[in-house]
Amino acid sequence: MPQLVFAVAAFVGTHFLLSHPLRAPVVGRIGERGFMGVYSLVAFAALGWVYLAWKGVPEQPPLWPVGDGLWALATAIMLVASVLLVGSLIGNPALPDPDAGSKPVPIARGVYAVTRHPMLWAFALWAGVHILVYPVLAQIVLAVGIAILSLVGAALQDRKKEALQPDRWREWEARTSYWPFAAIAAGRARFGGFRPHDWAGGAVVWLAATWAHMPLAGWPAGIWRWVS
Repeated sequence: MPQLVFAVAAFVGTHFLLSHPLRAPVVGRIGERGFMGVYSLVAFAALGWVYLAWKGVPEQPPLWPVGDGLWALATAIMLVASVLLVGSLIGNPALPDPDAGSKPVPIARGVYAVTRHPMLWAFALWAGVHILVYPVLAQIVLAVGIAILSLVGAALQDRKKEALQPDRWREWEARTSYWPFAAIAAGRARFGGFRPHDWAGGAVVWLAATWAHMPLAGWPAGIWRWVS
């Protein structure tokens, strides 16, 4: 367990350091391509350490019983996370776009009305779901690391975008919210406007990812617990 804690801390910490305070000086020394090479190398090394540490943890007892009620809740949350993830892949102002400055700030619709960080919230929801249905210490350490990486990373992304695109990003922040549904509750956005690929793609990812637990982990997840 101590090695897993250190490995997860290294994975999260190196990501934050290289993505924020160290990015500019490293790019200044070795260029953007060199930076991406270093970043990828460090990320893969840290992720490999996490995997090896995880495999080395002995079997642990669950901290609470997991019945059909928790599985049903987790299954519904994962469908929401899948829709957020797929919806974030198209038309996301947070993704790199060299022509962003010449485009108007979009109206927040669909997943972006829910939160301006749909991809990162999808990962955080994934982490929470795995704590719910696999409540062992090793899983909790890993999931908490993923949640911190996602939600702290979302806040740091806002700060970076505010510095790079102050007017544009602040206008986008005014139309959206960090916390899910906060902009809708405040009247700054309206629920709806989901695109067909948000729902259809999200459902496909949800079904495929939960089905994959059977060949990869050896136990069914999602609706496959009841229909397999």
